[in-house]
Order: sequence, then structure tokens, then C-alpha cells
Amino acid sequence: MTISRRDFLKVAGLAVGCALAVPETVQASLPPTDPNEQIAMLYDATICVGCNACTNACRQWNGTTPEPDARLVYDAPTELSADTFTLIQLYQGEDGVFSFVKRQCMHCVDPACVSGCPVQALQKTSDGPVLYDPERCIGCRYCQYVCPFHVPRFEWDVARFPVVTKCHFCYESRIIPGIGGPACADRCPTSALIWGKRGDLIAEARKRISENPTRYVDHIYGEDDAGGTSVLYLSAVPFENLGLEDLGTRSIPEISEETAELVLPGILIGAPILLGMIRLTAKRGGWEETWPL
Repeated sequence: MTISRRDFLKVAGLAVGCALAVPETVQASLPPTDPNEQIAMLYDATICVGCNACTNACRQWNGTTPEPDARLVYDAPTELSADTFTLIQLYQGEDGVFSFVKRQCMHCVDPACVSGCPVQALQKTSDGPVLYDPERCIGCRYCQYVCPFHVPRFEWDVARFPVVTKCHFCYESRIIPGIGGPACADRCPTSALIWGKRGDLIAEARKRISENPTRYVDHIYGEDDAGGTSVLYLSAVPFENLGLEDLGTRSIPEISEETAELVLPGILIGAPILLGMIRLTAKRGGWEETWPL
């Protein structure tokens, strides 16, 4: 089978055109409601005693099993995994100052995972939680790449089509039926973790900082960080020490959309120029009229 040089260039041009014919941006399906009216959680690291009751409550409610490397005294996994949706980690500084910190999905106001998922397997609900639909998932794991908090985990060890796992805020299993709040928050023995409307929790956090200014860092992590999150933090030590990075106040989707607006015009202009150069090179090179395939 042979194809003429002209037909080859036409096919190449068509391929580039199809590659360019994509939506300008893939935006998160943000609900129209006020984020401060949505469900959220507040974690106060100064109250947490590191008991991991939240981890065990999450396991019991979701039917997941302890990790093989969990400590022998009690279930204390060290990292999020396919069957560990939340856990407590310990920070200890050189000066002897220490703090616990809770890890879980942050349920961002403008979630990067929702924006980045090509098949809408991840969706932001009108009440705030970010949910995952395994029936839609194609296993691309792009959500892992775009999440600024490194939360989604991939289920490698099950002999079936793999899925992504993460905290789902007990939304469909507890909140909607009216059983209660997230299992982790309802089990916390010291009230280091409470849940409610995001606006109410922000007000509570501000009150605690105001009443005890020497106890807290003067910042509510998640109020505006990365565009805002539905899991909020109070701490006595810098948040960077707890692994909560300074991500600015703009969401990842907002930044990526702005980048796309800058890059896309260059692609649209550059692609025809590139094809023209290919054609000119072919002509000057005296290529044969037909190429074997």
C-alpha cells in the first residue's frame, strides 16, 4: 500500500486539527450554592491527642482493613492508601514542639480532581463533598496527578478493574440518611474534629484564635488556601510543618484555565507554521511522490 505525499500531509493536518478541537478548559462542576452554606469539618490540632479513633471509625464504617505495616499497639497507618481514607500523623520539631495532624480528602471548594477528570467520575455535590463514581472511572489516575494535597489513592491489589479511593465525607451513607456526620468526626473523643456548615466553622475557628491568640497560628488553613477547602485546620505550629503547603489563594482549576488561555493561541498559530515547514522541507528534499507504508 502506498500513499502520496499530498495525502500524507492532508492526514497530518487533519490529525493536528482534531487534536486542537478540544474544549478550551475542563471546569469543575461547581454547585451554585454559597460554599459557606455547605458541609465542612474543622480539625483543631491543639486538641487532638493522636488516638486514631477517627481512623478506626472510618475503617469500621467503610469496612476497610488495617494496613499490614500498622503499629502493633493499635491501628496507626502512616500514609493514606486504597483502604485508609483518613489517619493521624505526628510532627515533632527539633525544639521538642510536636503536633498531630489529620490527613484526608480536603473536599475543595473548586476541586482540581473534578476539573481534571476526563469522564466526570469525580463530582462536587451541591452540599460540598466531592464524590467518586467507579462506574465512570477509566483508571487514568489523572486525579492523583492534579490533586494539590496528594489525596486520591489507586487500588492496586484487587483482582478486578481498579478504582480510585478517598474520603467521601460519609455523605451518602450517613449525612443524607440523617444518621449523623462523618464517622470520624462523630467518634472523636476530644472534639478536635467537628462538622457543620462551613461558615459556622470558620466563625468558630476565628473565635478560638481571638480568645487564645498565643495558642494558635493566626490563620485558618483552608479558608482561602487553594481556593478554599471544606476541611479546615487550626494549629499551634506553622502549617508547612504539618505538610499543609502554602498553595496561595487561587484554586488549581483557575490557574490551569489561565494557563490554557495563554498556551492555546500559541498552538493554534504554531501548528499551521509547523505543517508548512514540513511541506517545504519535503519539497526541497525531493522526496518521492509516494511513500511505502
